Amino acid sequence: MAKQRVGVYPGTFDPITNGHMDIIKRSLGLVDKLVIGVATNPSKNPLFSLQERVDIVTRETARLAQASGTTIEVVQFDELLMKFAERVGADFIIRGLRAVADFEYEFQMTGMNYQINPDIETVFLMADPRYQTIASRLVKEVAMYGGNITAFVPQKVGLEVVAKVDGMAK
Repeated sequence: MAKQRVGVYPGTFDPITNGHMDIIKRSLGLVDKLVIGVATNPSKNPLFSLQERVDIVTRETARLAQASGTTIEVVQFDELLMKFAERVGADFIIRGLRAVADFEYEFQMTGMNYQINPDIETVFLMADPRYQTIASRLVKEVAMYGGNITAFVPQKVGLEVVAKVDGMAK
């Protein structure tokens, strides 16, 4: 029997965007199991708590797992990405690329990760052109200034972002 191919898709997912969802959906054809690693990353001043982000990502990806037949596991982590990947038995790190600036950062990160564990490959998926400009940071900023974010995030996530931002303003 062939070894199960396990991929890790790490991120802060604050909030999960349509771009994230596109990368997740497309990565399901590459792996037998996808572990979505939700990073603590307090330096990014998250809008949602870690548990809220795990719950949202779990909810938003459940339909994709069911439709594809691929196992999706959403796990929080607060450690070096390669240690996390080793712990969950990953063969691949999956990263989405939006622009040249992403590539420069990811190129450096991939080199460092290779030095830590050359047995775990990094796979890059180019963002769908519809989602290349979407970033969680910008989604939050647009929402904070009362802009419409419905084109950038899943519908329920958009409502949750607006509610969270409105709650902060009061």
